[in-house]
Amino acid sequence: MDPRLVFGITAGYFALLLIVSHFTSKNATNTTFFTGNKRSPWYVVAFGMIGASLSGVTFISIPGEVGAIISPDEPTIKAFSYFQLVLGYLLGYFVIANVLMPLYYRLNLVSIYTYLDQRFGISTYKTGSLFFLLSQTMGASLRLLLVAGVLQIGFFDSYGIPFGVTVLVTIVLIWVYTFRAGIKTIVWTDTLQTFFMLSAVLISIFVVANSLGLSSKEVFRNLHQHPFSKVFFWNWQSSKYFFKQFFSGAFIAIVMTGLDQNMMQKNLTCRNIKEAKKNMYWFSIILIPTNFLFLSLGLMLYLYAETNGISIPVQTDDLYPILALNHFSIFAGIVFLLGIIAAAFSSADSALTALTTAFCVDFLDLKKRSEKTSKQIRLAVHIGFSTIMFLIIVIFRAINNDSVISAVFTIAGYTYGPLLGLFAFGMFTRIKVRDKLVPVVAIISPVISYIISVNSVSWFNGYRFGFELLIVNGLLTFIGLLLIRKRTR
Repeated sequence: MDPRLVFGITAGYFALLLIVSHFTSKNATNTTFFTGNKRSPWYVVAFGMIGASLSGVTFISIPGEVGAIISPDEPTIKAFSYFQLVLGYLLGYFVIANVLMPLYYRLNLVSIYTYLDQRFGISTYKTGSLFFLLSQTMGASLRLLLVAGVLQIGFFDSYGIPFGVTVLVTIVLIWVYTFRAGIKTIVWTDTLQTFFMLSAVLISIFVVANSLGLSSKEVFRNLHQHPFSKVFFWNWQSSKYFFKQFFSGAFIAIVMTGLDQNMMQKNLTCRNIKEAKKNMYWFSIILIPTNFLFLSLGLMLYLYAETNGISIPVQTDDLYPILALNHFSIFAGIVFLLGIIAAAFSSADSALTALTTAFCVDFLDLKKRSEKTSKQIRLAVHIGFSTIMFLIIVIFRAINNDSVISAVFTIAGYTYGPLLGLFAFGMFTRIKVRDKLVPVVAIISPVISYIISVNSVSWFNGYRFGFELLIVNGLLTFIGLLLIRKRTR
């Protein structure tokens, strides 16, 4: 694809986001930035959350991983095993809609971690927010790494521009359209970006099928019969074992949506709990076929590569970008580029806003300051997190050798586990704990989880941990809180 075309598409897309930002940021205040004035239509939030939850990780990594092996120790193709996680999401979203969101609305929270202050104390509150900041900063940076890499290949490499400049430009573009109205702008830009992303995957499937001369019936036959389309894995020792994946999916949904300021901030912009629940139900229903579409695209990409004698890249994350930009038609390349930019921006822009919100509300307490001073502080924090994301992306690009999606979920397993334990303990017990010792428990639990994971094969008769390590981490935190409970006389 001509680099000038790549630049033109990116610039045009960004201009569209600026237009949305212009109309949504009129008369914006700090309240607008943090809560959207609680006037967001539930159906707009639901549709936009699809793009934010999928992100560039799903857009690139999920199709690529369909034909990847699970691990050197487990040389089995992953196929559609990811869909087992997705089925578990439904259970997780049900818990969010009926347990967590009613709590957040009843307490009228801006930062969801304020609950920990009310339940346990200031140390627990700060610990919960800090773990979110750590996980979200890392996760958002890794997701944004994907789109920066695509832009590097499609445009910046042609002019000898370093990767660091590509990352800087990408982050500046996001910052420009989010710094005024924050979550109010993002609710609407996420909707636009979800549309582009879903359009891209549907058109890509059609383009590949047409290129291979496959009818709709033949496409469905491949989805049903091809070895790469296997969904369910029943070997209990495998990291892709169904029950591991299903319950891991449920807990991943709970922590990465229900205990995540990024995702919950959108839900909390709805007018009331009734509309917020409606948003969550429709979001979860739509997300199931959407994820299946991405897996189907992955199978089609491998069929295309096999038919045309194209070598599969070592990093399967690169499969979709390489085919779209170097082998598909110009139209298909444009569609892909719009999709990946939309996916990455949808995830990164809301993450940047959530990070700013959490830090300002949880650590700076802007309520005690004037509107003007609060805006200045919020702007400085917004710039600060943008800088941190820039540094993380550049460093990770230099050292990472793993699939991006595995890295994101591995990080989440260690940083969201303590949040899971804290919220579960707070909501399902009435036990008081020694607040100042909670940070110690929150640090020790991930360390023990890591040790267990590394030694699981020798300790547990060949058992390999997958994403269910998140549950173990949360359970260890729960047990740790029991150990530091306040003694009653």
